[in-house]
Amino acid sequence: MQNRGQLAVGIVLIALGALFILQKQIPALAPWVEMYSQWPLNIIVAGGLLLLIGVLLGVPGLAVPAAVVACVGGIFYYQKMTGDTSSWSYMWTLIIAAVGLGTVLNGLLSRNMQQVRSGLGGIATGGVMFLIFGTFFGKIDLLGGYAPAVLLGIWLLARGFFTRRKAE
Repeated sequence: MQNRGQLAVGIVLIALGALFILQKQIPALAPWVEMYSQWPLNIIVAGGLLLLIGVLLGVPGLAVPAAVVACVGGIFYYQKMTGDTSSWSYMWTLIIAAVGLGTVLNGLLSRNMQQVRSGLGGIATGGVMFLIFGTFFGKIDLLGGYAPAVLLGIWLLARGFFTRRKAE
């Protein structure tokens, strides 16, 4: 199929339309629909739907945007529940880890181990950046005030250790 993306969007729109029609026709479904359509849970659900559609249509590349959308929804959910909107100063780094997770899923679904390795590197990079920025901005108390330097050193050593060098 050349137009798998259009097919995916069409399926999502039909599913949403069916859900809204069912909600109007069966009033008992209204509380359930309202519970799962609240901000920001609807963003997380949209990420899950993107992943499901990618799997069903055989388009593993949708795993990357699905992971990013779900991650952004998770960040917004955390901020809504805690009221800690200043956490965005370091939580944006989790989007890098989400791209890595999506790449890992894409590699697993398409049986491409090079993508899996690349995705694991993205997860590690995003995770270390999250710890460094979270510590720097005072939200994560790990290793005292020296945590950014220690984590950056560990990240650089691990990156150098696991990076394959090109044969000359």
